[in-house]
Amino acid sequence: MSIAKPLPHDAARLHVTGAARYVDDIPTPAGTLHLAFGTSPVAAGRIRAMNLEKVKSAPGVVGVLTADDLPGDCDVSPSAHDEPLLADGRVHYAGQPLFLVIATSHLAARCAAREACVQIAEETPILSIEEALAANARFEEGPRVWQKGNAEAALAQAKRCLSGSIFMGGQEHFYLEGQAALALPQEGGDMVVYASTQHPTEIQHKVAHALGRPMHAVRVETRRMGGGFGGKESQGNALAVACAVAASLTGKPCKMRYDRDDDMIITGKRHDFRIDYDAAFDDAGRITALDVKHYTRCGWAQDLSLPVADRAMLHTDNAYHLSDVRITSHRLRTNMQSATAFRGFGGPQGMLGIERIMDHIAQELGRDPLEVRRANYYADRTGESIAATSDPSPAANPSQDSATRGASGARPADVPAPPEGAQTTPYHQPVTDCVIGALTDRLTETSDYHARRQRIAAWNAAQPILKRGIALTPVKFGISFTLTHLNQAGALVHVYQDGSIHLNHGGTEMGQGLFQKVAQVAASRFGVPLDNVKITATDTGKVPNTSATAASSGSDLNGMAVQKACDEIRRRIEEHLGERYQTRDIVFADGMVRVGGEEISFAQAATSAYENRISLSATGFYKTPDIEWDRIAGKGRPFFYFAYGAACTEVVIDTLTGENRILRADILHDAGASLNPAIDIGQIEGGYVQGAGWLTTEELVWDDKGVLKTHAPSTYKIPACSDRPDVFNVALWDQPNPAQTIYRSKAVGEPPFMLGISAFMALSDAVAACGPRWGDLQAPATAEAVLAAVERARA
Repeated sequence: MSIAKPLPHDAARLHVTGAARYVDDIPTPAGTLHLAFGTSPVAAGRIRAMNLEKVKSAPGVVGVLTADDLPGDCDVSPSAHDEPLLADGRVHYAGQPLFLVIATSHLAARCAAREACVQIAEETPILSIEEALAANARFEEGPRVWQKGNAEAALAQAKRCLSGSIFMGGQEHFYLEGQAALALPQEGGDMVVYASTQHPTEIQHKVAHALGRPMHAVRVETRRMGGGFGGKESQGNALAVACAVAASLTGKPCKMRYDRDDDMIITGKRHDFRIDYDAAFDDAGRITALDVKHYTRCGWAQDLSLPVADRAMLHTDNAYHLSDVRITSHRLRTNMQSATAFRGFGGPQGMLGIERIMDHIAQELGRDPLEVRRANYYADRTGESIAATSDPSPAANPSQDSATRGASGARPADVPAPPEGAQTTPYHQPVTDCVIGALTDRLTETSDYHARRQRIAAWNAAQPILKRGIALTPVKFGISFTLTHLNQAGALVHVYQDGSIHLNHGGTEMGQGLFQKVAQVAASRFGVPLDNVKITATDTGKVPNTSATAASSGSDLNGMAVQKACDEIRRRIEEHLGERYQTRDIVFADGMVRVGGEEISFAQAATSAYENRISLSATGFYKTPDIEWDRIAGKGRPFFYFAYGAACTEVVIDTLTGENRILRADILHDAGASLNPAIDIGQIEGGYVQGAGWLTTEELVWDDKGVLKTHAPSTYKIPACSDRPDVFNVALWDQPNPAQTIYRSKAVGEPPFMLGISAFMALSDAVAACGPRWGDLQAPATAEAVLAAVERARA
């Protein structure tokens, strides 16, 4: 079987040789036109006039479009229909597209866009959390409040309390391949769009709406992205719509890609948050009551801010059982780029808040922060949970496996409900699959945490300038889209008469290895070598109504859909062979099919089915079972299961400059029964580094006019190879998923990102060694922020 093998990424050789084809590499037809936006230089105001004569007369320019020239309602919002393609009289952030240049080359379009003379009656922008609160600038009428128990009463009765606040900055996606789209007009007004997008169906919908055409008139294809991280879930809409509109008006192919400056200035970022908290706790550090307030800057348009803020609330507990808790979330409108989806989708912000609270309690009690964390953990329920589900691991024969699993992947009827007395989250979902205690035990041992903590204490006592810190932090991340109807996927599978297999599904490949994993599923279902399977570009003309490849759901959803399609074809072949050979003893394995006492190749089996007019094509559909969610009440089961992990990080800081380095990271992560350990470990390593980058080096800076100043690699520092830990140990937790996922695997896209929180907490630990006071380190922990925290600790 191909499952669980550490096979290389299917396009690895293409990636490293430069042969992998991205949107900008697609050969374009003769006469293709190129587009660029002209953008607003100010953050808020009313457009008085736009003199575009110099733009129109610039070399290579074919046409210039303003909002008045568009064919209809060209909205590019993924949610609230509040993002016009081009500003319609008002500007809401510095970088907002005002007009569209159509030219004969990419360079000509960009140069011409700079020739505009735009007059804007500038207004005072709303930039800060405080300004937004004062202006009551929100995306909902008031704050969203969820609660469990009675936090107010428990806080009033508590003997030990503390209060605090932490600000965490946003983050630029910095995908290696920038945003890009290419539109090819077809006969009858149809349109084919090639887009670098995580959500081809949304591109299809937005383009069809802009052109006033049904969705069947638009086909969107995405072979791969050079990274996405959530930044290509909705941000590609503008390019695709612009290209399609221009192609429709000119009758020529139109292409658009952002240069890095344009990309960073125009597109949304991770939401930044301020989290205020009041916590009550006992002598062991166990939290007895918690009141948390989230303030998030959402930018000028709603985009995906409401579900992002919801998920931050959903991860306020992280791995900790909270009995009396109130969570209040303010979704604030500001004159900045519209913040958007980013790996973790609000979860990292919610988790960082509770991890800061754990550290603060430990500081107050003078205890090891790991002791405080462990005192608050959810109780492990692994044995109970696994015993309550059938088929903890796939059978060797796919035929037997399908019978055990059930066709839908849903929980069998004889599986009992969650056990009574199970601990519940702040949103009232029972936690029945927890492994965080056992996982922490193992990592504590393998990382030599306690001995190293003693050595670090001795080092810090002897060293006046360089201080070290260590932290071990957990992750519990919920897996599913919180918008329930998005938890569905489709697949299309063809088996050809020579035994080769052609596969499509609704997921998109952005370097994360989804295509490889799903191909392994297909190969395993038919018992053939992986070389037999080809997955081609994601295409709305082959698999319709797809969800975004997001929420860490790519393998879970599409793997199950592919399994169902493959199993249907295999069932037809089995029925045919069973009738022909008069036997029910049929096994698919090692590229062969054993039929009773005989053995034929899979290709022979496929040929036989074809010659007997058996259909060798099937669709598969999967929807995640057993989930329900009321976001207004903050109650339900929004997640099918949880993914767990823990990271132990050691750092050193220079107390004279604030400069710091990550010395060592030890990670143990729960990927269930991994579909591909090599790809999963790569995801974990990358997620950790990206998470650490968010909290250490990556700082977004706007000036007091609302202009983004960190808009290029020269001013925005992502982690480089030299920033990764010198010692980097990563291992997989070796238990299958209790939930009935594809081959009992677990999602591994987003959960590892939160492992990077341990780097920030280790820096906070190093700061605490500098003096008697609470250093109150803020994120990102740049050299300046670390130095300021050191000074506060020594004050």
